[in-house]
Amino acid sequence: MVTACTDYLTIAEEERTKRQEIKAWEKATIADINARRDFLIKYLELSFDERAKNFHQLFNVVDQAIDNGDNQKLALALHSITELAKSSPFKDLANLTSVKAALNDPNHEWTF
Repeated sequence: MVTACTDYLTIAEEERTKRQEIKAWEKATIADINARRDFLIKYLELSFDERAKNFHQLFNVVDQAIDNGDNQKLALALHSITELAKSSPFKDLANLTSVKAALNDPNHEWTF
């Protein structure tokens, strides 16, 4: 009877320890998921903000070219708009290490 009680207490303590380890793992995993989510959201915000600025600037060039009757400048600006629209801000996500480094670098210049 004493042996059974001792075995029970030992197993109960082992199971408590396992539950604590699982809770710690769960907490760490959730923190990692949240960090990755925040990183991805920040990347997308920067990517789309930069794309919006580029489109805005290119459309300003289109307006100027139309006002000045500069067909060559207009064609170049429209071509640039088309190429920018074809590109995807998601293509660079394949290499998350470089994206993370770029996000951490305040002097990084985003080009698309």
